[in-house]
This record gives sequence, C-alpha cells and structure tokens, in this order.
Amino acid sequence: MDEEIDTRKINNSFLRDHNYATEADIISTVEFNSTGELLATGDKGGRVVVFQREQESKNQPHRRGEYNVYSTFQSHEPEFDYLKSLEIEEKINKIRWLPQQNAAYFLLSTNDKTVKLWKISERDKRPEGYNLKDEEGRIRDPTTITSLRVPVLRPMDLMVEATPRRIFSNAHTYHINSISVNSDHETYMSTDDLRINLWNLEITNRSFNIVDIKPANMEELTEVITAAEFHPNQCNTFVYSSSKGSIRLCDMRTSALCDNHSKLFEEPEDPSNRSFFSEIISSISDVKFSHSGRYLMTRDYLTVKVWDINMESKPLETYQVHDYLRSKLCSLYENDCIFDKFECVWNGTDSVLMTGSYNNFFRMFDRNTKRDVTLEASRENSKPRAILKPRKVCVGGKRRKDEISVDSLDFSKKILHTAWHPNENIIAVAATNNLYIFQDKVN
Repeated sequence: MDEEIDTRKINNSFLRDHNYATEADIISTVEFNSTGELLATGDKGGRVVVFQREQESKNQPHRRGEYNVYSTFQSHEPEFDYLKSLEIEEKINKIRWLPQQNAAYFLLSTNDKTVKLWKISERDKRPEGYNLKDEEGRIRDPTTITSLRVPVLRPMDLMVEATPRRIFSNAHTYHINSISVNSDHETYMSTDDLRINLWNLEITNRSFNIVDIKPANMEELTEVITAAEFHPNQCNTFVYSSSKGSIRLCDMRTSALCDNHSKLFEEPEDPSNRSFFSEIISSISDVKFSHSGRYLMTRDYLTVKVWDINMESKPLETYQVHDYLRSKLCSLYENDCIFDKFECVWNGTDSVLMTGSYNNFFRMFDRNTKRDVTLEASRENSKPRAILKPRKVCVGGKRRKDEISVDSLDFSKKILHTAWHPNENIIAVAATNNLYIFQDKVN
C-alpha cells in the first residue's frame, strides 16, 4: 500500500479452513510476533496454531509471503469452578508474543481466568549412547556396564515442541479481556471487567492490583473495563478503555494503585444523535497505542478514532466504519450483534488503520490521503493470488451492479480479529473459522 491504499496491489496469498467447522474452530484472536515471521491464532476450542513464513527461494521467489503451519497445541482446557458452580470456557481470548531472546519463541495466551506462558522450540538432534540406559530407554544392570561411552548427538527430523513454562492463575474474579506485555520485557498486565493486575513473568503466585474500579455496592456499577494496553516504549504508562466510551491514561510512577488517571480522553456526546442505543454503541471494544507511542486508536461500534495523547478534549481523527448500520440498530440489538467487539490495528508506519465489519468485510483508512476502502475476505472471491476488488454498500435508492444492499448484509459473517505485519504490508484476517492472509501484489 506504500503509504496509501492501493487495492489493486492487495492479493490473497493464503487460505486455511476446515470442511466441517464446529464452534470450537472459530478463531478468537490473531497476532503477529515482533518480526512478523510467526503468526499465532487462538480459537474457541482452546487451541493455538502458529504459522511460520516461508523462506525465500531462488526457484520460487513469490512463495516468500506464504505462511504454513509451524506448531499446533492445546493451550487451555475447559474447567469447572466448584465454588461458584461456573464453567470456565477454554476459548483463547488473547495471545501476546514476547520479544525473542534466543532460538526459542515465547507467547502468552489467556482464557477467561488463566494466563499461560508457552515456549515454542525446535529439536533436530537426539542424544545417543547412554551409559545407564539401552537404546530403548530401559535401565541397564550396573554390573553389566564394563566401559564408559561418550553420548553423541545424532540428526533427527525437525520437531517443534510447545511447553507451558508458567501458569498465572487465581487472580481474576471476572473474565480476562486483554493482556499486554510491558516494554521492560519483565512484566505484563492482565485485565478483567473491573480490575487490572500487574505480573512479573517469573512469578506466578503473586500479582499486583494496579486498577480497581469495583464499587463497594455492585448496584452502583456504571461501567466496566473493556481493554488495556501498555505504552510501546514507556514502561510506566498504560491506557485502559471503558464501556462508557472513555480512555484513561495512567502513570504507575504516581501511585501503586492507578485508580486516579493522569489523562482522560472523552468525546462529548452530540445531543442531536442521542438515542436508546447511544450508550451501547459508544462502548470501546479495543484500544491500541501507535508504534511511535504518540497516538491512540480506539474502536467503538460504528467508528474508529485516533487520539493525540497530548490532546484530551477530542479525537484527532474519526473514521466511519459502517455508518449505514445506524438505521439498523434496532434489529442489531435484537440479534445481539450490537454487542460485538471489533478490534483495530495500525500498519507498521502508523499511516493506515484497519478494522473489521459484517458480511466478511474489513475496512482500511489511510491517514495521509484520507482515502478508505472496503474489502471482503471470503472463499468465493479469494483464490490464491487473486486481486481483491473494493466493495461498496448501497444504503438506498438505485443499486449499482457491483454494490451490495445494506439489507443483504450477512450479520453472522463478521470480522472481529485482524493483525498487521509489523514491517510489511501483510495482513491477517480471521473470518469465523477461516484465516486469510493478504499481501501486496507480488509481480
């Protein structure tokens, strides 16, 4: 897209799906690692699938963008809380990669209650020539050992192992909605509806509560925390968003408990647009710092907003994602779609924003040219190497040939989770149980 959205240069490089999709196959989170070489997805069945990017070869240079399955493992299992008689779903709510320190990769995955730190490592050699064991692994009789052998490493087929290194549990009364790794690479925070906890990656039995908005009387509860994220390079700063449409920026240097925010970002409501649904559609479903740390992006039901962290009074930019749904809010309320939580992502240079919509549409907004585009991720129009065509939604009046009527939109097909490669124009889009990867056109 080279700093502007050129839809002719987007092509589909990859498509994965199951012929017999179940509820467990629905993708619930997507995340690139810091280099973009790995891409992790989590699903409602508690599985994590890690894809690795193809290495470039002289024979097939165009295959460089393709991602293939690298490792699959069961991260979480369904549990039952006997004290509260509650089932705990295995669904993976969020995945966050840790910066790579050695040959192994580490990621955090969370369901509603428990965060786990996973190590993903490769093995292509195996030791042979034990002294106390035979080749089958059986213990040898010490009296039969007459000589000492030096064990050697023999080559073997590459094996990718995923092992849980830490399990962080029993710290959240409510459902965890987000996790964020700090820029100090030593700590991370986990967020539920009413509290934010700070953890050290090495310590599993203790966490520090840094935000608690639970009122003494739960009948006085007016808002919940919807998302939280650390600043990309200031380890003392983080933000969290609320169901009332406000974003609070906190500084951990001011006090141990950050209930009193340093900055509050809130846009006053336009009284002329006030309706029964105003509070629901103003709830923020996602908040993301830009890579530079200067801006915040927030997603509510109908819009994406960009805020300058030095200006609290109003957003710097507001982009309409699907304003044509404003007249459909009543039916969206009845089918519960109005409560869908869409995520949003920045591109590597903070110049383009991306977020999902219904009918398997996803939207891109170029901050420099102010152009926007609607694209569709679906099996019908996404053969490998096919060029995506922009889609348009017709609100009323005469519908053109290439437009789709707002009444024809399929609200069961929704793109809630997306990810953007940190350095290149490669995007990952989760459409129910399918993962699509699109990239700039390869000549």
